[in-house]
Amino acid sequence: MTENAIIVSVSVISAAIICVGAVRGATNGDSAVATKALDCMARQPEQASNYQVNMLIAIGLVESIPIIAAVIAIVLVFANPFVK
Repeated sequence: MTENAIIVSVSVISAAIICVGAVRGATNGDSAVATKALDCMARQPEQASNYQVNMLIAIGLVESIPIIAAVIAIVLVFANPFVK
């Protein structure tokens, strides 16, 4: 195996680990946000529409993190300065 092939394979494995970690973190964040929002909606049903809007905005912000991580992983694979 050449040095170039080793660098490429390690880059691909690193990109996969980055994506998996980001997805797991976003899943935990989404579930925490939804749990707290549903708890608040159960306590104050008259404010449910406000909580729902805030929940959707928060989930959207949490979901932006894996997208950024995927872009970083793609850059790591395709624009690696160590690949000749």
